[in-house]
Amino acid sequence: MYYIEKTFEISASHHLNLSYESKCTRVHGHNWHVKVYCKAKALNKDGMVADFGIIKESIHGRLDHTDLNEVLPFNPTAENIARWITEQIPTCYKATVQESDNNIATYEED
Repeated sequence: MYYIEKTFEISASHHLNLSYESKCTRVHGHNWHVKVYCKAKALNKDGMVADFGIIKESIHGRLDHTDLNEVLPFNPTAENIARWITEQIPTCYKATVQESDNNIATYEED
């Protein structure tokens, strides 16, 4: 099995739709640190699990400097964003989204 990771930062704003009162329901921003994990039993015809540039463009290119509530069709929690990332890249099995030093969400497919 071959494994790769791609890390990058996304600057974006969002607000959360919550069932309770929270400061997070107000628009605010983060410099999100993202890690994308991909794997493959065999390399593609170009000798890769996935192209690092395409991974970055698929996520960073769509989310950086946006209001996540306007570009994503769900409540943009770190957990939901991590799941969405794994759905964007065929070889991706896990994503970690860090919205601050102490708040990190991970989604991993079964």
